[in-house]
Amino acid sequence: MIGRRRKIRIETERMTLRPPAHGDHRSWVDLRRNSTDFLTPWEPNWANDHFTRKSFTNRVYWAQRSITSGTAVPLFLIRRSDDALLGAVTLDTIRRGPAQAATLGYWTGAPYARQGYMREAIEAVVHYAFNTLDLSRVEAACLPENKASRGVLEKTGFKYEGVAQSYLQINGRWRTHVLYANLRLDRRGKTATG
Repeated sequence: MIGRRRKIRIETERMTLRPPAHGDHRSWVDLRRNSTDFLTPWEPNWANDHFTRKSFTNRVYWAQRSITSGTAVPLFLIRRSDDALLGAVTLDTIRRGPAQAATLGYWTGAPYARQGYMREAIEAVVHYAFNTLDLSRVEAACLPENKASRGVLEKTGFKYEGVAQSYLQINGRWRTHVLYANLRLDRRGKTATG
């Protein structure tokens, strides 16, 4: 169980995955601003105050509360060689009891795309979900045309499960998503993709 005093830090080959901190504001703003055209086709509309310090402070406090309550694990991807912020990955909507499941969300800044960072991060977070949080299932969804996102999910052990109509509002429109899941004990073999 995630406790009040527990600090979450996941080390990968090239990165440290850790919760956002107040001091990350400038790096986060710079990366998101420089990646706007790259990110906005795949994300919900950004609020008018998206880049403000107050909004980021709220994001940091939400992360702390979510970790303490055990409902989410939001993590920034920090490259150890130069402390660069590369993106973020979040285990969200953690459900206990019979489900033992969570939803995975992630983004990478444009300068760091297609360099294997997200694959490395997702593998580490899924391992953490199964072995530390004792989850049984990690779910993810993406737009059908997002080949990069589908590819990273498939390379990290997620299998296609179907389609959810009007699943999320992306870039101002309700959009259908393809659904994937990674199971701790997966006997399904390779699944066909839609």
